[in-house]
Order: sequence, then structure tokens, then C-alpha cells
Amino acid sequence: MKALVIAEKPSVARDIARVLKCSKQGSGWIEGERYIVTWGLGHLVTLADPEDYDKKYREWKMEHLPMMPEHFRLEVIKQTSKQFQAVKAQLHRKDVHQVIIATDAGREGELVARLILKKAGSDKPVKRLWISSVTDKAIREGFEKLKDGKEYEPLYDAAMCRAEADWLVGINATRALTCKYNAQLSCGRVQTPTLAMIARREEQIRDFVPKPFYKIQAKVQGITLAWQDKKSKSFATFDKDRAQEILGQVKGKDGQVIQVKRSPEKTAAPLLYDLTELQREANRRFDYSAKETLNIMQRLYENHKVLTYPRTDSRYLTSDIVPTLKERLRACSVGPYRVLGGRLVNRPLPKSLAFVDDKKVGDHHAIIPTEQFVQLDHMTVDERRIYDLVVRRFLAVLYPPCEYEQTSLTVTVGQETFTARGNVVKDLGWRAVYDGEAGGAVYGSFDNGWEESGDEKSGMRDFGGESGAQRLPQVKDGDVLKGLVFAVIEGKTKPPSHFTESALLSAMENPAAYMESGDKAMARTLGETGGLGTVATRADIIEKLFSSFLLEKRGKEIFLTSKAKQLLKLVPEDLKKPEMTADWEMKLSKIAGGSLKRDVFMRDIRRYSMDLIQEIKGGEGSFRHDNLTNHKCPRCEKRMLLVKGKNSEMLVCQDRECGYRETISRTSNARCPNCHKKMELRGKGDGQIFVCRCGYKEKLNSFVERRKKEGAGVTKRDVNRYMEQQKREAKEPLNNAFAQALAGLKLESEKP
Repeated sequence: MKALVIAEKPSVARDIARVLKCSKQGSGWIEGERYIVTWGLGHLVTLADPEDYDKKYREWKMEHLPMMPEHFRLEVIKQTSKQFQAVKAQLHRKDVHQVIIATDAGREGELVARLILKKAGSDKPVKRLWISSVTDKAIREGFEKLKDGKEYEPLYDAAMCRAEADWLVGINATRALTCKYNAQLSCGRVQTPTLAMIARREEQIRDFVPKPFYKIQAKVQGITLAWQDKKSKSFATFDKDRAQEILGQVKGKDGQVIQVKRSPEKTAAPLLYDLTELQREANRRFDYSAKETLNIMQRLYENHKVLTYPRTDSRYLTSDIVPTLKERLRACSVGPYRVLGGRLVNRPLPKSLAFVDDKKVGDHHAIIPTEQFVQLDHMTVDERRIYDLVVRRFLAVLYPPCEYEQTSLTVTVGQETFTARGNVVKDLGWRAVYDGEAGGAVYGSFDNGWEESGDEKSGMRDFGGESGAQRLPQVKDGDVLKGLVFAVIEGKTKPPSHFTESALLSAMENPAAYMESGDKAMARTLGETGGLGTVATRADIIEKLFSSFLLEKRGKEIFLTSKAKQLLKLVPEDLKKPEMTADWEMKLSKIAGGSLKRDVFMRDIRRYSMDLIQEIKGGEGSFRHDNLTNHKCPRCEKRMLLVKGKNSEMLVCQDRECGYRETISRTSNARCPNCHKKMELRGKGDGQIFVCRCGYKEKLNSFVERRKKEGAGVTKRDVNRYMEQQKREAKEPLNNAFAQALAGLKLESEKP
């Protein structure tokens, strides 16, 4: 008798098959003496579309809402139906007595496998492989410690509840909005609050009024002293007259040193990466989108096998990983990490490791290198960059703290107090891992330790403080400083910054600041459950908002489109609040833990969906297409809409049934020879031209010839590949949450 192993993707299945000594290739499976390994292609089965319940749902009519299936049906995804049939055939083999679920270890991975089993009608005993990396060693150890599948049934229930709840709320509300306002409008419990957060930030920026503030500085012997208010301890004042008055009182006077304080300080390394922090860092340093970083990580995990499971929300390791750290160090101590890693391999690990905490690890531990030997020359530039971030962070946490001597100087001039602070490094410690590394500027000053820049603070974020870390002269208490040069420095408070992808990820992970209720329990739940979306879905959500033309990018900054602004005025208030996700996630966690029945949760969701439809039906408002152009669609001759994607500008037919679209311009990777910024590629065919914001223009064929002469790598093959990509994208349907469901909807005037 044999066991059937179901992996999530072919690459993982091949690795498992090799370890299990399965070599006989079949159509969609690999067989050995004891095991048969098969795979999904991500999801093979999904919840059925509304029209599968009743043909009347093919037409979008308000009177058909709400749609409330008594029992949700499953359907095989058409694009991957061949693989589903292959898996089903293996499931029903007489010599298969057991199923081993080897999909990704998490809520969504559990759903992938369980839906296949349910749709295929399998009732064979289930075991669970639960591993966080796909190295040969991890796979072997995982199969030695298989779990009983029944232990993970509550996790499947939670995943199914989430999917069904999103179906009921998302599809019903989307159809209601679309029918009510005769426009393609979609909403959901995650994407709509995300839009609302961006809208709130834009409102804060729009309403912000700069306020001038004044700092008083004194310079002497190469150091800068900052005035400090005795009462408030602030380093600036909003009162210009007071600043000028203080300047008049101290001008021409000497300063007396009243305190010199020297103290040894230590800063520990930052914690290991979870996916969101890695996405933030990659966006800040390399301008990678969250989706790009996840895709790169997936390749490093699945193909190269040099990093652990990427979709994790923990920045800690469990204690059982500690014995493997030396082996992981030896594996990654190559190339630029040879010396840094070698120092650690040859010394004992610290007795206390701050990054090890079993209680702070959920399904998966932090992202770290695996025990797999690394071949850096087999990686692309993008893969090397992400791998470098993870390895350096891994090395840093194993190095000792950075030690330095902090000196603070307090000087009185008349009745006023001035201060300065300086640092002298005694031992770089973990900072040696980043010393001299390109882009090392992201690692903050010694004043604040490690500066993990999430969202920037608003208001007086540059209001000022003591002059930053500087080398102070050798002075002692009672010394007199002569020749002080004083000046009043004027500044203005600044508004909060527009969201970048990095900052938006931070806000989605910690949306408590955008909660209107101020409910502490809700805020705590959002913090514990990971905020809006999950580490695995946030990247897709952001991409979806761009592809459905609700967001646009200007440089690195993100802005709402007119469509998004109007949508937020029409959507019910509940759907715009993070509190809804907090409530859901709290209940889903209870379902996964076995303390809440799924029937109770779904009964509440059905009731809420009905209330939601009634609210939309009774809503007052209108939707206006303000991006119609005079360009007529070459297929149906209706006026086309001008829309901005994430990296392109397009003309799209307003009739979704027609679906015609064409790209006007696209941000390319080609750099301007004058200012070195990325250029836009405009036009069609042989008439395509590169255009830079600095004014530089160059025809595509001239660009290719110039690059050839320069010995650079834009080949004819590269150009052809790019042209083929454009053709494919022109044929594909617009990628939004409900593109498939919306495909049959006829509207007089539609905005994507």
C-alpha cells in the first residue's frame, strides 16, 4: 500500500519526490515504492461563482440580491482542471491507503489541500507534513514526525469561514454597488479599509498648515550646541520674539561647562525579518513592490532552497532551531559573508539569544538561511539583493551588541542652557556586519540605535533636538568656552508623507491608528492577528488596488484615483473600518483554536451581508466618469477611459464586454543618459520612443543601437521579449478582484 503526498507546487513536489526516492514520472505525479507525490498549482479548487447556483445570477440585477447559498459549492478552476483530474485519479487508486498533506504550512495551504480532497470525494486517512523549509534535511525530518490530519481540521474550518465570508460580503456588496451606480465598483473587508487609510492620509496632508518654529544654536571649537528650554525640555520654540530675545541675551557671552557626562552604552542588533519587514526594507532600499519581494523570496525558498518559508509574521525563532544555527552559518559563509560568518562558526553561541522565543512564533519562525549550500553565482541580481538582506540580518543577531561611549555636554550661557551629545565607538559589534556595505545609510545613528523606519511621523518630525552625534572636545566641569557664535535657525513643521508601499505595508500591519472607535480590545486583536490582510496576502491586495485603477503611483508615492475617492463615498461605513477585520480575525482565531463553532460565525456573516445590501440599496449618491477621453474604441467606437496603472498609462474601452485596451506609455528599466532616471516608453511598433521627465527623447531603435555601441546588454531578444509581453497584457482581462464575475456585465459607461 502507498501514501499519496499532495504538495502545493510542482517544484516542492519534485524536491519531496527526490527525498522519498520517487522516480517514476507520470502525468501530474511522481511514484516510488512507498509514496506517490502529486501537486496543485496553487489552488485547484475554489468556491463556485453565483451563476453556478442559479442561471438568473448571470444577469446583475439588484432584485437578485443578496445571494445566500445554503451550502457553498466547489468548482474546479478551469485553467488547472487537468492537474486536478490527475490528483483525483491518484486519490482513488486502490493501492493508496493514506493521504499526506504537504502544502504550505498555514491557513491558506491547509485550504488548498482540503478543497481538493473534498471536491475529489476522498475520505482516506490524512496525515500532515508541517515544515518551514524545503531542504532535504527538513523534508526527511518532517516525514519522520508526521502529524495527525485531524489536528488541523479547525485550521481548515477557519480558512473556509474566511473564504465563504469574503464571498458573501465581497460579491454581494460589489454587485449591489455596480447595479446601484451603473459603474464597475468593487469592495471588500481588506481593500476598502486600505483605501480609507490612504484617503485619511491625503486629507491630513491637504488640511495641514505649516507652523514656523525656531531653534537657537551656538558653535565653538567645531561643535554645535543646541538651546534647551529649562521647563519644557524642548529644543525649539514657536515664539519668534522669544527666540530673538534669548539670542540678544546670550550674544557675546561666554559659556560655562556645568556637566560632562560620559557613559558606556550598548545597542543590540535588530530582530530577524518576517515577510512584512523584509518587504518594507526591500521597498525602501531597492524600490521593490511587496509582490516583487514575495516572488523573489519564493524563488529563494522553492528553487534555490537557501531561505526558510517566506510567509511568516514572526521575527523570532523557536528553541528547537538553535542547534541548527551553526550548520546554517557554515552554509551561508561564502563570498562576502565568508569572514563574517567564519568568525561566528568558530566561537560558541551566546547563552542567551534575544531572538529565540517559542511564545512569539505562530505557524512559522522568522526568515533565516537554510542548511543548503549557497551558490551565489546561480542567483539573479534581485535574488542576491534579497538574500543579502536576510543573511546580514541573520549574522547581525548572532554578533555581540555595538558598544560605544556616549558623552553629553551641558553648558550655561547667562541664564540659558545649551547641550550637545557625542559618541565614540568602542566595539562595532553587530554593526560590523553592515560596515562599508552599499546602502548602509539606512542603518540609523547611534543617537537612536537602530532606526527601522516605518511610517514617518507627522507634524514636527524635524522639530529638532540636540545636535546629532558628534565628536566632542576634551573638556571638564567648570571650563569656560569663549568665542561662541550664536544664530536663530527657523524651520517649519511638515505634514505627514504620502504613503509609499513600505509605509502602506506598515499601516496595514498596524492599522490601530486608523480606528475610529478607539476600542483597545479591537486594537489589540489587530496587533495579535497581523492587521489588515496577512503576510501572504498584503502584496496581492496592493497589486489588486493598482490593477483595478483605484491607486496610482507618482514616483515612489501612492495616491488615490478619482474612482477610489468616489467609491469611498458610496461604500457603507463598516466596510471602510479596520474594526471589521479585527472582529473577523478574532473569531477566526477562535475557530482555528477550537473554541468557536464555524456555524455561529457564518450565521452572523449572513445576517451582516443582508444588512449591507439594504444599506447600499437605500444609499444616496452618484458616480461620475471623469476620465473619459475623445479617443474612440477601434472595436465598438465607444469613448475610451484614460487610466493609470502602477507603471503604465492606458486607454481602456468603457464597455467591459468589449474589453479593448492599449498601452500609451510604460515606465521602463532603461535609464536616461542625462539624469539616469527611468524613462517612459511611448507609442507603438517602430514608432516607439523613450521619453524622460528631464526632457530627453530617443527612438527605440536608436536606443538599442546606442546601447550596443556602449557594450551594454539591451539585445534584440530583450526588445522582442518586451514587445511580446505588451501583446500578452493587451489580450488579458483587467486583473481585479472580481474580473471574472464582472466579465459578463453590460454597462453603458464603465470605469475600470
